[in-house]
Amino acid sequence: MTEIQIAFTGLGVLLFLIAMRMPVGFALMLVSMVGIAQLKSWEIAIGMLKTEPFDFAAHWSFSAIPMFLLMGAVAHHSGISTALFTAARLWLGFLPGGLAVAANFACAGFAAASGSSTATAAAMGRISVPEMTKAGYDPGLSTGTVASAGTLGAMIPPSIAFVLYGIFAEVSISKLFIAGILPGLMTALIYAAMIMIRCKINPKLGPPNPEYISWAEKLDSLREVWPLLALILTIIGGLYSGLVTPTEAGAFGAFVSFAVAIFQRRMNWNIFKESVFEALGGTARIFWVAIGAVLLTRFLAMTGAQGYLTEVVGSWAADPMLLVLASSLIYIVLGMFLDPLGLLLLTLPLLLPMFESLGLDLIWFGVLVVKYIEIGLLTPPVGLNVYVIKSVVGPDISLETIFKGVAWFLVCEVIVVLLLVAFPSISLYLPSLMK
Repeated sequence: MTEIQIAFTGLGVLLFLIAMRMPVGFALMLVSMVGIAQLKSWEIAIGMLKTEPFDFAAHWSFSAIPMFLLMGAVAHHSGISTALFTAARLWLGFLPGGLAVAANFACAGFAAASGSSTATAAAMGRISVPEMTKAGYDPGLSTGTVASAGTLGAMIPPSIAFVLYGIFAEVSISKLFIAGILPGLMTALIYAAMIMIRCKINPKLGPPNPEYISWAEKLDSLREVWPLLALILTIIGGLYSGLVTPTEAGAFGAFVSFAVAIFQRRMNWNIFKESVFEALGGTARIFWVAIGAVLLTRFLAMTGAQGYLTEVVGSWAADPMLLVLASSLIYIVLGMFLDPLGLLLLTLPLLLPMFESLGLDLIWFGVLVVKYIEIGLLTPPVGLNVYVIKSVVGPDISLETIFKGVAWFLVCEVIVVLLLVAFPSISLYLPSLMK
């Protein structure tokens, strides 16, 4: 077999192993090790296994991941997510489908503190879905809203997906964070508009809220959430101005989350322990897959597969938009079967060299990739966020109902993708102003 044949055979075996439900990180490592051994020797393969994980894990930017995960875990377990939804409900409850709109924007706010889509969906699902059920909301709308708005955790900074993409693409993580702001807010606004239009046309989906909320109650609701909002603005402002790196911003965010929880008397030993262990577990899972992806990158580099693909694609994709369209289809199809982290780290070693060779902006492409990951979190049969919401609501609402509920939001996602492709400045305007 030629080196190119070994590369594509390895990729085929990799997809088969993942389809057989082998953990993505282990499948990446196994295929890469066997492939390197076939190309070189087992001695070289084992030598790379000894050195590559340590070299990669020592990357300074990686330390931002446990910090942001810890910040989100503290915000969740200390009850700050509950305060966010309460404030959003009091301010937005008067709108058509007001509770769903409130849940949508509460997810956007919590996303800016967690960096994780599944964590956002789980945290807000436990709070908002029972409230909407009690108010007589359609089960598909209530669960679909939280499952879909939870995906904003991947787009609105700080985003774990952007950290990983930045490391692999070797682009500024700070610029990626800032690039995600406008697309994230635009997605939340389009979601809210769709919810209000549907509930205006059919009020049974989200019955109007007859409760009168005084200005005193509205302003009082901000008392418990303003420290979190101030923290988010401080982190984004620090990154935008260039005063702090993502790692420093993560450490500052984790520290302030603890300080706010202690000041508001929301912190105890159990919450501290749960938050730390949740962050450690999430970090370990991410590192496991990331190290496997590094070994896959080394394996593909040895075969020359990336250069081969770049030449082949360059010969037929004279228009770079054809490559964007092809990558969109790849991500949407694979996103139906792979978890978001595995999808991101499996595809980047192959696609990044092609996009670089065609001169496409890798910041813009990073925003598109994360948007595709958001879509993958909602599409069957995997639809990770849908299963997260299902685990929260239990047997009361069927999986089919939740998938039907997210269908409307998938239409919104397609609209956002088309806007991002047609108008790259949506992603690139704010990064272009950074110092």
